[in-house]
Amino acid sequence: MSPTTIGPWAIAVTGALALATAMGIGRFAFTPLLPMMLHDGVLDLAGASWLASANYLGYLVGAVLCMLQPWIWRRIGNPPPPDPAAMVRGGLVATTLLTLAMALPWPALWPTLRFAAGVASACVFVYISGWCLTQTARRGRAALGGMIYTGPGTGIVLSGLIASLIVAWQGSAQLGWLVFGVLAAVLTLGVRPVLLRGTLPAAAAAGTGPMGGTPAAAGHGEVALLIAGYGCAGFGYIITATFLPVIARQALPGSPWLDLFWPIFGAGVMVGAMLTTRVSLALDMRHLLAGCHVVQALGVLASLVSPSLAGFVLGSVLLGVPFTAITYFAMQEIRRLRPLHAASTMGLATALYGIGQVAGPPLVALLIAWRGSAAQGFTLSLAGAAGTLLLGAGLYLWSARRYPKTRA
Repeated sequence: MSPTTIGPWAIAVTGALALATAMGIGRFAFTPLLPMMLHDGVLDLAGASWLASANYLGYLVGAVLCMLQPWIWRRIGNPPPPDPAAMVRGGLVATTLLTLAMALPWPALWPTLRFAAGVASACVFVYISGWCLTQTARRGRAALGGMIYTGPGTGIVLSGLIASLIVAWQGSAQLGWLVFGVLAAVLTLGVRPVLLRGTLPAAAAAGTGPMGGTPAAAGHGEVALLIAGYGCAGFGYIITATFLPVIARQALPGSPWLDLFWPIFGAGVMVGAMLTTRVSLALDMRHLLAGCHVVQALGVLASLVSPSLAGFVLGSVLLGVPFTAITYFAMQEIRRLRPLHAASTMGLATALYGIGQVAGPPLVALLIAWRGSAAQGFTLSLAGAAGTLLLGAGLYLWSARRYPKTRA
């Protein structure tokens, strides 16, 4: 089977499964396992905040390394650039091993493991995004690239439901990490055949614009506004995405729905990603990004204004549906604005997104310590998150007004 015979659907499914592993498990399995770790007494809320930040800091470092790859290769004598499919394979293997290692009863090692998992997930995200979006576009199915972003939602749903079963069976968080590690291994083996056969020459992997052309690069101001708005999304969602099960348990103790809010969020992510495949690439992505930010802000505020069953369900859906749609629209806009340097620009955007993520959990820990109450700390944090998302929406609308779209 040659690379040219791989169909666009095979590429999209491979991308989705890769992101389900690297993002849904490598990054977000910590969220449904956090209440179990707190219950087992192996972690407290402050420690959980810093452990989450270790993962997000690793994600930031991984994104920066991807951003700097052209400079790195020039510094070491211009060797052939890394093959994207090979980078993805390596990142998935690392994710599997690091997830399994979290089952080790060595708390002092956990921050390092979560940091490394963050690096791996960023590398997988950047390389699989560029590879899949390029290959679906080359096959005339550019819109199908949005299907790869069902992956994080798939991983979130699986991790949430599995965690619920482990709780029902009175299992430990240690068992949870082992189960998720095995699941990551299965998914990694599932995508390996296409990634092995899908290797393309570096020139082909570099990609073209979303519509298959190579338009001139946009100015720095337009790119800066896009990346700044994307960074706002990183901070805006991360507090809810990290602490949703904990916040829900404080507001609704004993509710049978407690373990379902996270899978509902994941299902929303999947639905949003599927909806992006119906969006015309001729539209101005900045308007779509602004709308997604507003929807996410409403999702954050829903659980804050109404900490009830209805509020948490609505908040989970509104936060989830735009989650990977924001990523898809931003990555397509980057390919439009920087067609010849898409990977490094994606790395820069992902790095700023990562900075927002790193800032979220420590802010929660500091506000809880300042107010002396977890409830008040979460309230202030969520209000700040919603405001940041609205700021991001404003940046996109300003960009659309300042730099009208003239390129296909």
